[in-house]
Amino acid sequence: MSTSPAKAVIRPATADDMAATAAIFAHYVDHTVISFELTPPPVGHWHRRLAELTDRGLPFLVADVDGTVAGYAYAGPWRPKPAYGRTVENSVYLAPGRTGQGIGGALLAELVDRCMRADVRQIIAVIADTGSDASAGLHRRHGFTQVGRLTEVGFKNGQWVDTILMQRTLNGADPAG
Repeated sequence: MSTSPAKAVIRPATADDMAATAAIFAHYVDHTVISFELTPPPVGHWHRRLAELTDRGLPFLVADVDGTVAGYAYAGPWRPKPAYGRTVENSVYLAPGRTGQGIGGALLAELVDRCMRADVRQIIAVIADTGSDASAGLHRRHGFTQVGRLTEVGFKNGQWVDTILMQRTLNGADPAG
């Protein structure tokens, strides 16, 4: 566990955190184009996601501020084909009102560290281009580089949305296996 500048404790998520995780994500689904989901997944989805990632040895973390989940981050499989097995896609979401407090950076730093320990080779970030540099900037500060752009791949809230692809290689991963 680590502590962020906003006094958040970054720790592995538990089943008890999934209702808060679902609520945080629902905010972005309902009010932004950041997520390409159109309907917020129910809490049961999050319980299954936590179990799946835990079974794979991949990190699912929360930022706990005084007993409240202020954000979460996880690394999930990039693609289902076996050769992609050491490449993950990351997700970082903060509760409304919790941006700009260093929590996202603390979550992403710990996520990268735990991915290294899980023998991940590549982390991919797929970021909706909303006109704000916040998410891309966060990823750049943590060693990600932009490797591509997919234009008009999502349609939400009456608009076409591009995605930015960013990538970070974790040099500690053993290339042989």
